[in-house]
Amino acid sequence: MIAVTPLPLKSLHESAADLAVLCFEDAGPAGVKALPAKEKAALAAALKAEGFKGGAKEVARVEFEAFGRRRRVWAVGLGKRRSATSETFRRAAGALLGAVRAKRSALAVLCAEHPQAVAEGLALASYKYEEYKKEDADALTAAHLLIQDAASRGALEKACAKAALAAEAVALARDLVNRGPSDKTPKSLADLAETFKGAGVSVTVIDKKKAEELGMGSFLGVARGSAQPPAMVHMVYTPKAATKKRVAIVGKGITFDSGGLSLKPAASMEDMKCDMAGAAAVIAVFKVIARLAPKAEVHGIFAATYNMPGPDAYKPGDVLKAMNGKTIEVWNTDAEGRLALADALCLAVKQEPQAIVDMATLTGAVVVALGSKVTGLMGNDRRLVAQISGAAKRADEPVCELPLVADYKENIKGNIAELLNISKVKGEAGSIIAGLFLQEFVDGRPWVHLDIAGTAFWSGDGPYGPKGGTGQPVRTLLEWLAAL
Repeated sequence: MIAVTPLPLKSLHESAADLAVLCFEDAGPAGVKALPAKEKAALAAALKAEGFKGGAKEVARVEFEAFGRRRRVWAVGLGKRRSATSETFRRAAGALLGAVRAKRSALAVLCAEHPQAVAEGLALASYKYEEYKKEDADALTAAHLLIQDAASRGALEKACAKAALAAEAVALARDLVNRGPSDKTPKSLADLAETFKGAGVSVTVIDKKKAEELGMGSFLGVARGSAQPPAMVHMVYTPKAATKKRVAIVGKGITFDSGGLSLKPAASMEDMKCDMAGAAAVIAVFKVIARLAPKAEVHGIFAATYNMPGPDAYKPGDVLKAMNGKTIEVWNTDAEGRLALADALCLAVKQEPQAIVDMATLTGAVVVALGSKVTGLMGNDRRLVAQISGAAKRADEPVCELPLVADYKENIKGNIAELLNISKVKGEAGSIIAGLFLQEFVDGRPWVHLDIAGTAFWSGDGPYGPKGGTGQPVRTLLEWLAAL
């Protein structure tokens, strides 16, 4: 993945780098105050000759005299100014990277609007997953955002730094989701987490024996069918300055979901290596958290296990007991994520945080309801819901709140235990039912649940990344933590 760095305008005069501008359909180039009027006119004429209109993600290449030498100039469309957002700029930057990466070695982008989004789009679009197969090397090795004047230097440098941090975290989350399921055992994820120790971060790995001592029967029930032992991982970031703020982020880490004895159809298993995307997000945040330096104590917890139909696999009809003492009647072993998360949330509650945010590829129902572009959000606290929704908006990772309908709680009351792990009413409100189940394990603390089943994985090429893991909701979490 390329680094996107600031470049003083005077350095461009000494460079043969290609120049890039982002153009509105109805207002011309965006944020190019350093481009002289004569050169703006030459650019407009050249683009008109090419038939460039400025439509969203439209790309054209022209050549003319710019900043002291004749050079290639790439133009990328933004569509109409009125409808353009930071995501428009991020996607345009992704389109630009795709057009340039195989052709040119250096690129300088002239754009003062939404610089962080532009830098993120360039960096994230350059991502490749090459653990098992090396792709052809890109020609592009350097990308820059041009510092057009002294007044904008600080803001641009800050934007590039924030974008680099976010891109690094997102890339790790993508790597983990994309990795083959047999190569990301619970132990391997725990081992990775342990590499983050230091710089204010501590890590505790709860193995099977310790989980038994703590009463994590719900989590351990899911793990019973796997030959690989489970791991519950608890990371803690402590800021240098004393603070009374304490929050927890919790992730589902099903490193492969076969459905257990309630076996999935073969086609439904093809992408189930992504069922640990919630844990991947937590891990990714902790890779960069010391540099993010939030002003709160942050607990990162993830429950990692396979869900397999092994000889001792848990069975429909079994009753599991979670860490908080609640008993759960299992009707379907493919509703395992909520069972693993139940004990992870109980562990989070033990830390006495003021807020808990969990993320999980939890239900197919959320994909039916919201598709693959929007994350389902549920929560029990209006202030926390607003915080996470605001962070998601700033990160351009869309969320939609679903109601935790109290009347539906009747549908998860067990016959021989306190709770059912699925609803008695088939085919109705599946995502909300899962949220109501999780709510039983947060002890009334402010809590938000993010169902990322649709948004954690691109089935085809994304707007700034290839097929596979998206890294959502890493940027949302970074925005939220930075604002605490």
